[in-house]
Amino acid sequence: MTGGLKDGETEEEYLRSPFIRKQGNIYKPNNKDMDNDSLNEKTMEDIHTKEIDLVNRDPKRINDDVVKVDFEDVIAEPAGTYSFDGVWKASFTTFTVTKYWCYRLLTALVGIPLALIWGIFFAILSFLHIWAVVPCVKSYLIEIHCVSRVYSICVHTFCDPLFEAMGKCLSSIRIRMSKEV
Repeated sequence: MTGGLKDGETEEEYLRSPFIRKQGNIYKPNNKDMDNDSLNEKTMEDIHTKEIDLVNRDPKRINDDVVKVDFEDVIAEPAGTYSFDGVWKASFTTFTVTKYWCYRLLTALVGIPLALIWGIFFAILSFLHIWAVVPCVKSYLIEIHCVSRVYSICVHTFCDPLFEAMGKCLSSIRIRMSKEV
């Protein structure tokens, strides 16, 4: 029997030691270590439950071309025409906070419905691509292959002999160029 206290092992160590079946897995008798099954299996991740990055929200840089507008890009005072420092600071704070909160309110009100609409749109687009476009393209390629074979046979049957004969007739023509001074 496997298990039990070994020489020099205390009862406490025995209770903590892992039980290892030396005869192999009962479902796979040739496998010596049952633990290898769990190590060798590939873990598949569900893409619908992956964690999102709340810090870098544009990791693929798809919005790099979108206009990024800051206060300095919109309002600037040239030298010699400065407003009061307090007005300038208040304008900066007002612009920044207004832009920030308006964006947040718009995304809270319109973001989720738009995400629903875009999700439906891309689901329909994926469905059409998988179930309509790709089969149509494959069907077209199969059908055009048949047409191309017939076209190729016609060209080789009718045009090749004609062009070969013309080539043989015209192959004896020699052109010499001489420059007269």
